[in-house]
Amino acid sequence: MTAFIIANIAPLMFAFLVLFLLFGYPVAFALAANGILFGLIGIELDLLTPSLFQALPERVFGIMRNDTLLAVPFFTFMGLILERSGMAEDLLDTIGQLFGPIRGGLAYAVILVGALLAATTGVVAASVISMGLISLPIMLRYGYDARVATGVIAASGTLAQIIPPSLVLIIMADQLGRSVGDMYQGALVPGLLLTGLYAGYILLVSVVFPKAVPALPLSARNLHGLALVGRVVTSLLPPLVLIFLVLGTIFLGIATPTEGGAMGAAGALVLALIRRKLSWAQLSQAMESTARLSSFVLFILIGSTVFGLVFRAVNGDLWVEHLLTALPGGAIGFLVVTNLLIFVLAFFLDFFELAFILVPLLVPVADKLGIDLIWFGVLLAVNMQTSFMHPPFGFALFFLRSVAPRRDTIDRITGRLIPKVTTGQIYWGAVPFVLIQLVMVALVITFPDLVRGSIDTAHTIDASKVQIEVQQEDYGGSPAESP
Repeated sequence: MTAFIIANIAPLMFAFLVLFLLFGYPVAFALAANGILFGLIGIELDLLTPSLFQALPERVFGIMRNDTLLAVPFFTFMGLILERSGMAEDLLDTIGQLFGPIRGGLAYAVILVGALLAATTGVVAASVISMGLISLPIMLRYGYDARVATGVIAASGTLAQIIPPSLVLIIMADQLGRSVGDMYQGALVPGLLLTGLYAGYILLVSVVFPKAVPALPLSARNLHGLALVGRVVTSLLPPLVLIFLVLGTIFLGIATPTEGGAMGAAGALVLALIRRKLSWAQLSQAMESTARLSSFVLFILIGSTVFGLVFRAVNGDLWVEHLLTALPGGAIGFLVVTNLLIFVLAFFLDFFELAFILVPLLVPVADKLGIDLIWFGVLLAVNMQTSFMHPPFGFALFFLRSVAPRRDTIDRITGRLIPKVTTGQIYWGAVPFVLIQLVMVALVITFPDLVRGSIDTAHTIDASKVQIEVQQEDYGGSPAESP
């Protein structure tokens, strides 16, 4: 038995981690406990030395000193302040009026607002809940099919995961050891293309099943002509200014992502104050939620550090590398298996767990196979986006379920009976958008320039090609006499 454990300690460690997660233990503590348990087993079997754990405090302090992770609380706080400022409500109302006369107009408005919120908040929960509370009742009121309405709201909310300034991309850049700015630039075109694919699906539905996405009736269109144009400009200008303040300064090289996040948080506070939608209670709630989410991320990162330290000490990284490099097809085989693995695990794990558990194991293999890590990170981020939409465990579906009507109601404006939204309708509504996300994964693999073409390579230096030449001066004497 001892010989079996010694020979297979790395796969056993990974199997026990999966077992802990299936039992429902919190991910951070499952990672840390698993690492410590197998560290002690390794010491008992003379595979490891007790001095291994002396490296842990420095690893933890290294996490606390990581400037990149400062962007997480900044962007989270910015998103929560904007959610409470009523910006999403104004955007949905105005853009809904703009697209209202055409079939699927409200769905187009939700997609566009979802993309704008993604570029200003970076928080999926805030986007899904805001749009669910504001737009779902209106869509149901005017005859939208519940599956289409819930699907488009949940999918548009998850755009916050791939469109910068996404928290996922910050974590991914940290795990890949790459620049957050490069990750943002690489993800911009795929994020916008995915937004276009969502709109294309609504167009298809409006042609094939026009009754599922009706236009707004004339009685519901409150704004016309110059009044509508003025409302559109007024509603769009503040978020566009904020987007430039955050992403523009990062892409132009004026600010780091952390500094951009700080400016975004300050800009969100200014917008909320201008709109007179900020109170001490709202500020306190936003700060508390930011602290909770940031602590959640850091605890998972600390747990993954404990797990990774022991896993590498027992040569687990070599086990994974040999396992994946031996796949048929080389880099293509590795990409296919990796994306299938991510897609399946996304049924059970969210993107933080996938990023902290799997990505550190996959990165060395991808690097050894010559795969561009920025492109690889964006590809994984697009795939991980399905974790929010997977029935039955997708978090976006849970967020939407929490705000969708659970019983039949009489609409106060039209007097119509609006049936309740069932969990099954939410799940079936998500399926087409999960398939669209998989199409996006295939497009990123097939056309890598969708990612690479957006990255500014003018000032990129390949460290592996840097050569340092030391010129030997001839002083005319023996080497011993040279100064």
